[in-house]
Amino acid sequence: MSALTRKGVCLSGLISGLLALSGGIPAQAASIDSCVNALKAQAVKSGVRPQVANQMLSGAAYDEKVIRFSTSQPEHKTQIWDYMAFLVDPQRIADGKKLLKKHRSTLSSVEKRFGVDRHVVLAVWGIESDYGQFRGDFYTPHALANLACAGGRRSKYFRGELIKTLQIASRGDVPHSDFRGSWAGAFGQTQFMPSTYISLAVDFDGDGRKDLVNSVPDALASTANFLKNAGWRDSRLWGFEVKVPKGYSGPSGRKKYASMSTWTKRGLRNIDGSKFKSRQETALIRPAGANGPAFLLTRNFKALRSYNASTSYGLAIALLSELVSGGEPFKTPWPTNDPGLSRAQRLELQKLLNRNGFDVGEPDGKVGPATRAGIKKAEARYGLPVTGRPGWTIYNKLGGQ
Repeated sequence: MSALTRKGVCLSGLISGLLALSGGIPAQAASIDSCVNALKAQAVKSGVRPQVANQMLSGAAYDEKVIRFSTSQPEHKTQIWDYMAFLVDPQRIADGKKLLKKHRSTLSSVEKRFGVDRHVVLAVWGIESDYGQFRGDFYTPHALANLACAGGRRSKYFRGELIKTLQIASRGDVPHSDFRGSWAGAFGQTQFMPSTYISLAVDFDGDGRKDLVNSVPDALASTANFLKNAGWRDSRLWGFEVKVPKGYSGPSGRKKYASMSTWTKRGLRNIDGSKFKSRQETALIRPAGANGPAFLLTRNFKALRSYNASTSYGLAIALLSELVSGGEPFKTPWPTNDPGLSRAQRLELQKLLNRNGFDVGEPDGKVGPATRAGIKKAEARYGLPVTGRPGWTIYNKLGGQ
């Protein structure tokens, strides 16, 4: 879920009414028809054309997957080495380098206008939608209708996002059929929430429409505009990897900024052992603990993190931006003897599971319940801890290289 979602009348009453009409069926399984009709009426009152409201909300039904996903975000539960291996893999790096050349002119213009590093903008594009190749499985209005009608403290928020989605379509920026994205309502090549779209989207190709779905220039410029608005300054790096002295017990945390001279006094050095030359204030993080990589972050990292409130997510963008620009990977290895797998390796793992009798269905590289169940069976057979995690150990045991 993109944390462009950071920014009522709760609809739980409507759900309660539906529950009564359904003879006691749990709210999660009840029809949301009445709630959707109320949402249509509200949208029309807000200026949405009735035809658009009817067209985009027609057929909206309860979606168990949307509700289930709303309680879990992978960047907050997945080990960081798995998260990084999947998002910053060889294919995404290679594709990024090609697209850096293909869109050189646009990226240069975006960087000049907004003051945001072109490689960072490209990395957001790569992380959010694999450079526009995958924009999500959910029809945005229907996903938001489910969240708006689910009751709870965020119903009002999602109801507002739904109305804004219909407004975007009503004014002609994006065709109604192109609203596909995440379970939470983010859509387009760089996955903006509707409210963010309305406030920060940019018509960079000059066609009179702010179309982050079909226009690469609009998507890249809008992303740069978001990061600039979030505090990105082109005079700063996002941060850099550092060496921390053994036994260090001083301050750390992404909000605990200090001068470079202070970090020097605390014993920190550049990853190559040299002294710091920068004079910026930075904050120390150690996302995998004392035995993993350590980074000093500038306030530009805060802008990255505002795109999605996850340190793992911010580091994925940071690392991808470094690698597509010809930089080097982090020097300190993650503290694990069972590294994560790339997307290609996850696909191969599924094929290996099938080949060895652990049926996980048609291989697609996406690790869902069936794949995790197959991994657990394979781990049990080989006497490994049963985790269901797609890691190197089980991959190698099954014949992966």
